[in-house]
Amino acid sequence: MVELKVKTRPIGATAVLGRLGHPQVTSETGGQVDVVTGASEPGFNPLDLMFSSLAACLVLSGRIAASKLGILDRLSEVRVHVTGEKAHEGPSRITRFIVDFRIEGDFDDEQKKQIAHIAEEICTVSNTLKSSPEISLTID
Repeated sequence: MVELKVKTRPIGATAVLGRLGHPQVTSETGGQVDVVTGASEPGFNPLDLMFSSLAACLVLSGRIAASKLGILDRLSEVRVHVTGEKAHEGPSRITRFIVDFRIEGDFDDEQKKQIAHIAEEICTVSNTLKSSPEISLTID
C-alpha cells in the first residue's frame, strides 16, 4: 500500500489600508499584491482577485483532472476566463459567475467536458462559492 504524504500550506491573507493610498494584501506565505480602487487604474481590485482565484483554481484543477483521467500527457494548456454579473439591487454581490473553460490538447469534445466538470468538482474555490460559508467576524 502506498502512503500519500499531504503537505499543508498556510491559508489566509491580511489587508492593510492607511488614511491615504491603496490596500496592500499579504498572504500567510508572504505573497503580496497591491489593490487598486479606481475604475480606470490598472491592477487588481477586490472583484478581480475573486475572479482570479476562481480562474487559477480551475486551471490547476483541470490539470489534476487530466492526470486523474490518465491523459495528462496529451494536455498542452488549460485556460479559464472568469467574469460575472453584479446584482442590480443590494446587497452588492455577484449573482452569476461566467466561466469560459478552454482545454488544448489531443482530446475530443467529451474528454474536454469531462476534464472541465471534474475540475469544477475538485476546485476548492468553486466549491466554496457554490456554498454559503460562514463568516466569523472579530473586532479588536
